[in-house]
Amino acid sequence: MTHQHSSQPRLSPSSDTEDMTDLSRLLAPRLAYFVGVARTEHVTRAAHEMQVPQSTLSRAMVRLEQDLGVDLFARHGRTVSLTPAGRTFLASAERALAEIRRAAEEVRADADPSTGKVAFGFLHTMGAETVPGLLHAFRADHPRVRFSLVQNYGEAMIERLRAGELDLCLTSPVPDAPDLVARRLDEQKLRLVVPADHPLATRKRIRLAEACDEIFVTLEPGYGLRRITDDLCKEAGFKPRIAFEGEEAETLRGLVAAGLGVALLPPPAVPRPGVAELTVTAPRAAREIGVAWLADRPDTPPVAAFKKFLLSRRGNLLPT
Repeated sequence: MTHQHSSQPRLSPSSDTEDMTDLSRLLAPRLAYFVGVARTEHVTRAAHEMQVPQSTLSRAMVRLEQDLGVDLFARHGRTVSLTPAGRTFLASAERALAEIRRAAEEVRADADPSTGKVAFGFLHTMGAETVPGLLHAFRADHPRVRFSLVQNYGEAMIERLRAGELDLCLTSPVPDAPDLVARRLDEQKLRLVVPADHPLATRKRIRLAEACDEIFVTLEPGYGLRRITDDLCKEAGFKPRIAFEGEEAETLRGLVAAGLGVALLPPPAVPRPGVAELTVTAPRAAREIGVAWLADRPDTPPVAAFKKFLLSRRGNLLPT
């Protein structure tokens, strides 16, 4: 391998971040070539093992040294040996290639139809029964598919969808955005939950307007259930007076039992003592539950299978 430095200027060690990014782009494709030559200490042998033309490999090594501005090899006829700089660079190059291999293996494993991974988000209120039941049913036919689960409120999950951290999410209200695809799966009735010793506790049904003078406990702004609560109260002709804003529905139910106020909540997974749950007859108190995903992202086989499964549960998503 003839070694000729070109007149192209070398990148200086004092180059700024943009220069270093450009340098990384130049170096990355040549790392495997460099490691192959370094291990064999013979360009012809390395070219044969990597099944590339010797001329291609020789030019790549010359350009690599030119771009680095450092001699990586000492030439001895047809053989080469690493310089001290070459030995230093080899150790880092091998680590970089190992990390690339690890990343490639990880993404290929995540996309495997039988053993791949689904990043799935869901509402806190879906965590006690709905999601465990869904996963159990899905895994009957896909026992080795892995799940990365995130439990959060709707807007936070939509942010994580857009950031590429989730493949799918169960959320409410069903989002309407140009970059998302969303499908309605089911509807969940909301109840007015009051303390067991409240004057309304003997009732089975109530118009929400009858609770206009009550103190409410509700979720924080940004939660879908909070938005629905505000909208329903507005439709009933009042703005709720709020004593507490929380992050989890069952916490609110406990605060209602303690007498801190009333709340509009979905049915509990397990009946809770200390409260009465009244059917709201007007306005219609319900929330839609849907599944959402990014519109332009291709699905891996396990994600496609789980999406198909969720869509097949339309109208039968929630436990009865």
